[in-house]
Amino acid sequence: MIAESLEIFVISIFIKKNFYAARNSIANNTIKYGSEVESPILATTKMTSQREPTVVGVSNFNALEDAAALRAAMKGFGTDEQAIIDILTTRSNAQRQAISQAYTHEFDRDLIDDLKSELGGHFEDVIVALMLPPEEYLCKELNKCMDGLGTDEHVLIEILCTRTKKEIAAIVDAYERLYNRPLAEHMCSETSGDFRRLLTLIVTRAPQGARDEEAGVDPVRAAEAAQQLYDAGEAKWGTDEEIFNKILAHESFAQLRLIFEEYKNIAGRTIEQAIKAEIDGELKDAFSAIVECVENAAAWFAQRLRAALQGAGTDDGCLVRVVTSRAEIDLGNIKREYERLYDKTLQSDLEGETSGDYKRALVALLGPA
Repeated sequence: MIAESLEIFVISIFIKKNFYAARNSIANNTIKYGSEVESPILATTKMTSQREPTVVGVSNFNALEDAAALRAAMKGFGTDEQAIIDILTTRSNAQRQAISQAYTHEFDRDLIDDLKSELGGHFEDVIVALMLPPEEYLCKELNKCMDGLGTDEHVLIEILCTRTKKEIAAIVDAYERLYNRPLAEHMCSETSGDFRRLLTLIVTRAPQGARDEEAGVDPVRAAEAAQQLYDAGEAKWGTDEEIFNKILAHESFAQLRLIFEEYKNIAGRTIEQAIKAEIDGELKDAFSAIVECVENAAAWFAQRLRAALQGAGTDDGCLVRVVTSRAEIDLGNIKREYERLYDKTLQSDLEGETSGDYKRALVALLGPA
């Protein structure tokens, strides 16, 4: 118990030192009235040309017209939910932020507050998720999964183990702005052991943490790292999780892809097979998420959606989070992988598990069948 408390104290000091040194590294993306400024999370995804979003915004965009249409949809007796769906599921997040600013400017009202007062249930969850800047929405999901009794480690893994350095940096900055405490510090109090150390490395901006995406791909370093992973796992009795943490949390996705190829040459089996054999619990799930997202992120998210739609009850939180947060990134790829893996369309499964305006909003975000 004393050792555990000491570890938390040391990590906390380390987090604060590195966090506050870098807290102003990302510019504040305040959207000027009527303009479109893209979130750092969505801006970074455009560098990967093979990604297929299902929502790209509309041409001839007019924030004032959309704001007026939304006000009309909520004013008076009853609410025109279809009008809200038609507008907000087809605009990009940057366009939605401009609409929100125009709405406040023209009507002296907060658009999200009005939407919350008119909508309800999971349909409200979808619309609010769309209206928030992506990093703020993900921060709220992270905070919610750690708040109260127990922590939902699957949400931590889904959000933090699947994203690039710039995406994580945007989330880290937004979290401190929203909750006045570093994300790593909050996670430290809600997780433990090697799982906590892995997540801390992922979100901490320091030489031994945060993905190194500026160094480029280095075959020599990849071979060395692959050997280190083999020596730390399959080549010895027991597993040195610290080596796995250091490499999987620090290297860029491109470098990890090369490391995993080298690992297979050395070990004669995949790194994923080794992880499943050598590691268990949340740490295994986190490592597996990193490995699978390096190799095929769309397939990993397709599996998350399948799990959310199967079994006793629907995991609506996961369903809303994945569909809304990936719509402008790679939801087209996820749809295709879902059909390849399960011989069914994502839309057909989604329609079978949801209903009403909630279903219509999600289906609209999926794009053409």
